[in-house]
Amino acid sequence: MSTGETIFVTGFPGFIASRLVRRLAQDGGKFLLLVQPAFVRQARADLEEIARETRRTVEDFRILEGDISRNNLGLSSHDWETARADSTIIFHLAALYDLATAREPAMNVNVTGTYNVNLLAKSVRSLRHYHYVSTCYVAGKRRGRILETELEHDAGFRNYYEETKYLAETDVEEIKPDLPITIHRPSVVCGDSVTGETKKFDGVYYLIRYLLKSPRLFSILNIGNREVRLNLVPVDFVVESLATLARDERALGKTLHLSDPNPLSTRELFDVIAQEIVGHRSRLSLPASVVELGLMSPPSPALTGLPHSAVPYFFIEQTYDTQQASELLSSLGITCPSFQSYVHNIVTYATGHNA
Repeated sequence: MSTGETIFVTGFPGFIASRLVRRLAQDGGKFLLLVQPAFVRQARADLEEIARETRRTVEDFRILEGDISRNNLGLSSHDWETARADSTIIFHLAALYDLATAREPAMNVNVTGTYNVNLLAKSVRSLRHYHYVSTCYVAGKRRGRILETELEHDAGFRNYYEETKYLAETDVEEIKPDLPITIHRPSVVCGDSVTGETKKFDGVYYLIRYLLKSPRLFSILNIGNREVRLNLVPVDFVVESLATLARDERALGKTLHLSDPNPLSTRELFDVIAQEIVGHRSRLSLPASVVELGLMSPPSPALTGLPHSAVPYFFIEQTYDTQQASELLSSLGITCPSFQSYVHNIVTYATGHNA
């Protein structure tokens, strides 16, 4: 990446955004980081660490205090003009990811917030690349194979997170003909494939936590099924993909599934985790309909650790085609590691951090 780039990032100091800034800083450039007032102190501390690790100066990273849901991103007039004049690359990661969120806050952050970032992108004087981070789950309740080239549908959504990310991506898609845009759709992001590090113990960690409650007892009965695949990607794969494509012109105009091209079924996933924790696979299984009914019962969250809002994600009959992403990333030496190759690392980290 050219050292003359100025990269505008939303979502800092979130887990993925922080790791992305650290990775991008290794390649040079300067950074404008949109940070909500409540997180400025944490952002400053994180930047000191990032600057030290990447052998950069803190002056290469500038915090712009603001909020994507407000006009002009809540920036002062000076900071707004700085963002418009200096930014050459935009990474928009900020979003409300809570599966149980109410509609109003999700609309405010995910839809209005993305609309406001789009306005910035339109006004940037020397924009080279705008990266919008969406999610595979804009597919909502669709079934079967989902292509990277597909977006619009009327299948409905499981929650307001999916719906508002869909509406936001639709807005970005509409301006693709006018701006240098790449849309990225990660699937379920878990910890680092090497260190196991994570800050959010959701997704597959619900299953890990469930098995850790009573390993020998709970590992006997497999609560997964053969028909459904839970698509997992480690955070380092997502970050490396984003960073490597930061200025790759081949990605312009494309939507890319940052997902595992060969995901495990939830039954296989259960057995791989059980093997790691107790040294053997499950002995019995129940029909998926019975398991789903049990997990949605009132006492289930307290017993299993799996909230009702997360249950549907273990029963989604969807797969995500990765043709465009795989072609681009494989040419750059990037492939998504198999879950089996890093399950030990994420289980070890989860166990040591009381997931």
